[in-house]
Amino acid sequence: MATPAVASVALLLLSCVAAAAGTDRDALLAFKAGVTQDPTGALRSWSNGTGICRWAGVNCSAAGRVTTLDVGSRRLAGTLSPAVADLAHLEVLNLTDNAFTGAIPASLGRLGRLYFLSLCDNAFTGEIPAALRGLTNLTTAYLNNNNLTGGVPAWLGAMPMLMALTLSTNSLSGRIPSSLANLTTIRQLELRENLLEGEIPEGLARLPMLQKFSVYQNHLSGEIPPGFFNMSSLQGLALANNAFHGELPPDAGTHLPNLMYLFLGGNNLTGPIPATLANATQLQFLSLSNNSFTGQVPPEIGKLCPQSLQLSNNQLTATDAGGWEFLDNLTSCDALAEIFLGGNKFSGAMPSSIARLSTLQALSLSGNRISGVIPPGIGNLVGLQMLDLRHNLFAGAIPEGIGKLENLQELQLQGNELTGPVPSTIGDLTQLLSLDLSDNSLNGSIPPSLGNLQRLMLLNLSGNGLAGHVPRELFGLSSLSSAMDFSRNQLDGVLPREVGQLVKLTFMALSGNRFIGDVPAELGSCQSLEFLDLDSNLFDGSIPPLLSRLKGLRMLNLSSNRLSGAIPPELGQMTGLQKLDLSRNELSGDMPAGLENMSSLIVLDVSGNNLVGNVPQRGVFANATGFKMAGNSALCGGATQLRLPPCRPLADSTRGSHLFLKVALPIIGAALCIAVLFTVLLWRRKRKSRTTSTATRSVLNGNYYPRVSYAELAKATDGFAEANLVGAGKYGSVYRGTLALKTKGKLAHEAMPVAVKVLDLGQAGACKTFLSECETLRSARHRNLIGIVTCCASVDAAGGEFRALVFDFMPNSSLDRWLHPGRTDARKRGGLSLVQRLRIAVDIADALSYLHNSCDPPIVHCDLKPGNVLLGDDMTTRIGDFGLAKLLLLNAAGGTESTIGIRGTIGYVAPEYGTTGSVSTAGDAYSYGVTLLEILAGKAPTDRGLGDGTTLPEFVAAAFPERIEQVVDPALLPMEELDRSVSVSASMSTMSTVSTSYSEDSEVRVTARDCVVAAVRVALSCCRRAPYERMGMKEAAAEMHLIRDACLRACGAKKPVV
Repeated sequence: MATPAVASVALLLLSCVAAAAGTDRDALLAFKAGVTQDPTGALRSWSNGTGICRWAGVNCSAAGRVTTLDVGSRRLAGTLSPAVADLAHLEVLNLTDNAFTGAIPASLGRLGRLYFLSLCDNAFTGEIPAALRGLTNLTTAYLNNNNLTGGVPAWLGAMPMLMALTLSTNSLSGRIPSSLANLTTIRQLELRENLLEGEIPEGLARLPMLQKFSVYQNHLSGEIPPGFFNMSSLQGLALANNAFHGELPPDAGTHLPNLMYLFLGGNNLTGPIPATLANATQLQFLSLSNNSFTGQVPPEIGKLCPQSLQLSNNQLTATDAGGWEFLDNLTSCDALAEIFLGGNKFSGAMPSSIARLSTLQALSLSGNRISGVIPPGIGNLVGLQMLDLRHNLFAGAIPEGIGKLENLQELQLQGNELTGPVPSTIGDLTQLLSLDLSDNSLNGSIPPSLGNLQRLMLLNLSGNGLAGHVPRELFGLSSLSSAMDFSRNQLDGVLPREVGQLVKLTFMALSGNRFIGDVPAELGSCQSLEFLDLDSNLFDGSIPPLLSRLKGLRMLNLSSNRLSGAIPPELGQMTGLQKLDLSRNELSGDMPAGLENMSSLIVLDVSGNNLVGNVPQRGVFANATGFKMAGNSALCGGATQLRLPPCRPLADSTRGSHLFLKVALPIIGAALCIAVLFTVLLWRRKRKSRTTSTATRSVLNGNYYPRVSYAELAKATDGFAEANLVGAGKYGSVYRGTLALKTKGKLAHEAMPVAVKVLDLGQAGACKTFLSECETLRSARHRNLIGIVTCCASVDAAGGEFRALVFDFMPNSSLDRWLHPGRTDARKRGGLSLVQRLRIAVDIADALSYLHNSCDPPIVHCDLKPGNVLLGDDMTTRIGDFGLAKLLLLNAAGGTESTIGIRGTIGYVAPEYGTTGSVSTAGDAYSYGVTLLEILAGKAPTDRGLGDGTTLPEFVAAAFPERIEQVVDPALLPMEELDRSVSVSASMSTMSTVSTSYSEDSEVRVTARDCVVAAVRVALSCCRRAPYERMGMKEAAAEMHLIRDACLRACGAKKPVV
């Protein structure tokens, strides 16, 4: 029987265990309390009714103490409670892939037993707490993919047990601390996608156990420490997208027996490619793209047999068989999957040995000067999924054997000198998504076998010499969604009625051929069409009224045909149409009055016809530059600026009986109108100031906003101190402040940071700006529009009028300051990653799409630019500055009326704004395109580097797409070595060179370059000079969503670099 003393000790121990378990329970419940969203119910089992060791994600020791908290990938949101540090026995803390925000609690430094810490893929902010240096048993620390700032802490070099440290994809700045060279146990060190600068400390190249080192996409410079090429333990080295310079050492691969990937793309490396890289026999991924390497590719590289060889966009040459020897040597490889050699100076004939690369999946030789024929044996590459030979000098026929490439998804042969017919065997490529044979010299007829390509989304045969009828089978390709372009050929015959089956097609161009007969009414069934170009053919008959069913059509070109009859009045129902070209036909009859109600119509060209009668005066007819009617001698009336003759009065035989009605009444009516107008003008002048004052009070005294006085705003901004001045614009200045608002004498909000925009009432239009902004911001509610807190209409300390708007304060300032930071700015140029920039671009597009398509009437911003794009704590995007916002008010004349004068900002304003006073959503689309280019290129539209008279769109377009690396921000193109297969959703029409799209479940390669090229394509589509040719914001937003999602999937796909 136990003695009383033993029993007492046992009871004491039990009580201690129970108390410890209670502490762990409290800590876990505090963690749960910090979670604000748990959509999957991951913490549903965390309740007082069950033991904590049975809670989901919790493991305990034999003594009942919590040792593991693992709730990774549960879609949790909230903040991390400091009470987690009370789990004194915790060894593993895994919060990977959730949505936690806020700072990392310094209290975590008390978890002395912790050896595994993963907070990656969240939204933590702030600096890495110095208290974490107390985690002396830590072996693994994953803090990547957050929003951490500050520098890489030097004290990390004193973590004695650390084996893996990943700080990638944050906003860490400064230099890499040399103390990291003390991490003698480190195997994995990842600092990629940050804002680090300076040189790599030499000591890091001497870490004895280092296996993976990644610093790509920073701002590092200097030469690559030569010690990295002597590290026998090294398995992966990723230094791409920095500013490293110099040559690689001649013995670069001699001492790297374990190296599996080498990513050096996107730097300023020069000189030859060392032949000794072939000694790194384990190398699977070699990327030296986007540098300035010269000379020939060493033949030894071909004996290396990597999975991926990426040497694009250098100055490499091959002029004879010796220069192509490396390709001959690759034929012995049994795992080679992709070769990227585009954008070099390769010339001469392509070696026939390429046909023996039997495992190849992707081959790109675009943008060289390779001549001769395409080797017939290329049909042996049966695993090929992408073949890109565009923009070379290939001649001769397309090999029939190309039809053996049964896995091919993308075939790009455009821009060569190919001749002969389109091989019928291409119809055997049943996996094909994109076929582009444009701008060659192909002849013969289009093979009906192309109708077998049931997954095809883009078909471009334009700019050849193809003749004959278009096979009916092609109009049964229901998968076609991106484009069907047969323009600039010699095709003839009637257009089959089966064309109406192309219900997904958005772009159809058949111009410059010899089509005859009627324009098929069945085209009205192609409900997805946005662009229809049938010009310069021999179509006759009348225009089918059923075309009016194409509600999404933005451009319709029927010019230069033989169409006759009247213009169908039903065309006035095409509410989205921006350009209608009916010129150079044989049309007759009156001008349909309904066309003047087409609010989107910017250009109407009816010149060269036989139209007669009165021209309407509203809508496009009021625009002398948008309405073109030369060659119709019997037209009359219309707007004054058209300078048409007046319409003839009725015949003399009837005029006498109606003399009073036709002459007297108009004179009397005109006199009365003049008198009424004069009276109204006098009344309006008298009431002007009173109206402004009353309108202001109606806005502020309503139920919209809490009231605020001048004194309160002066106090909130320290008397509008210069230290609080954060910006200035045309109509006033913006100050940072802290404000507590009251409603009916009661506190409505706790003190919060705000931005106060004080209007300069000395500027013309400032008062109207105030009223316009109040009304506009009140009615426009969207997550990506800056929120208005309140307005103030009062008098200042000197008794003068005072007007101010109070907004939510955006602590991360404007996008402009991130793209172009000053010398003293903590933000570093290029500090935004590609994913961040795409997210911002998507947010801007969403906001504009909302303003244009969801507001009634539509709102036109008129001054979109990076300076008006504001960023919040978590880098959320808000569009601000509606001082120039335009409400499109359809007045009685069918035109547009703006609330204030229009000009915008030089470089961003649409070209037509300089010649016309009217505004349109197309003008915003142009500004968006320029802004998107600035986001991608890192250059402002007024940058001196663009050259005299060159606009930013022109600057980028000159290099698009082959030399895109020369004009975009180097930080955005980390490496083509990140090529990988990912699934891209349907209708992603921008991810190939000619707006191709991919179907669901199709495997295509998406690289950072692909994403940038696709985004640039959207930007240039928005920047087209003619408003009617521009992509609308709804479409641009949809495209940018797809591009962002594809980029996210590519970044998240499995890859060699963690």
